[in-house]
Amino acid sequence: MNNRAFAKAGLAMVPVIWLAGCDRIVKARDARLEAPAASDVEHEGDTSIVKVDHPERFPVATATAQATAVDLNVTGVVSADVARNVPVVSMASGRILEIRARLGDSVTKGQVLMRVQSADIASAFSDYLQAVADEKLARAQLARAKILYGRGAIARKELEVVQEAEEKADVTVKAVAERLQVLGADKEHPSSVIDVTAFTISDLSHVWILCDVYENDLPLVHLGEYAEIRLNAYPAMTLKGRIGNIGSILDPNTRTAKVRVEVENPGLMRLGMFVQATFHGPSKQVRGMVPASAILHLHDRDWVYVPKGSDTFRRVEVVSGRMVVAGRQEIVSGIRPGDRVVVDALLLENSLEQ
Repeated sequence: MNNRAFAKAGLAMVPVIWLAGCDRIVKARDARLEAPAASDVEHEGDTSIVKVDHPERFPVATATAQATAVDLNVTGVVSADVARNVPVVSMASGRILEIRARLGDSVTKGQVLMRVQSADIASAFSDYLQAVADEKLARAQLARAKILYGRGAIARKELEVVQEAEEKADVTVKAVAERLQVLGADKEHPSSVIDVTAFTISDLSHVWILCDVYENDLPLVHLGEYAEIRLNAYPAMTLKGRIGNIGSILDPNTRTAKVRVEVENPGLMRLGMFVQATFHGPSKQVRGMVPASAILHLHDRDWVYVPKGSDTFRRVEVVSGRMVVAGRQEIVSGIRPGDRVVVDALLLENSLEQ
């Protein structure tokens, strides 16, 4: 093909290529016209303020007033009630012959837990038997002295000496018998082996919940008032306890005081369990209440969007409270009743990221 023929062919192809390009442009324009309008977001100088093109996509709601008691939530640990915790141990040292119960077993009153062979008890029994024999001899000597004194065979002074010896022997018998009782032995059954009925007995029908309360929160806790107790192991169960003591000393490191809550144990509470305790303050505060969807949880913090103008919103950090009713949540701080917030904060946040 010569140059003139090639030029003619090239000129013939140009209209075809141009027409194909125009067709693509028309199709792209039609696709844009058919697609729904997107909300263009424009960030102003303040990063917490955003401006949108279609604010009607983000309806707002007014925070209503809610009068509620101030609640304080703290953690606590289940402990034994000291008043119901009685240590019972062997007062005699010796060698353990037999153990009939293990630590943590449920025991009944008078149940034998271990048997101990004690040299202390053996020595005490020896002293007791010797004292009984001496007291018997002193009693016989006193009886004989009284007969002799009645016949004038001895002087009154000699009778008084014998009588004093008998009284001392009687005192010695009583002292050694009391020593046996302290050691846990029975004087009527001489034996170096004794039965120990318990180590430490704790009545777990009532327990203590020991909570750490910061000094700034102490005004919310009062003696005699009640607290709600929830076990971490049984979150669906709620127990009621009475505040029995508020510690008078603060921990210098944590700046907390120990608060003792007395609770009746339904049988599920074990010593050392972690619990959540809720104290209800005596006075009520008025707080804002908004739709739960208006609260955005981001980076362990809570936020809401409030309208700043017709097409502008500001992101405000808040402290959220409890869920009062289904779909509505308290705001402890950040906004007040009467303030307006975006109903769906997550929708607006997602628009910012697109």
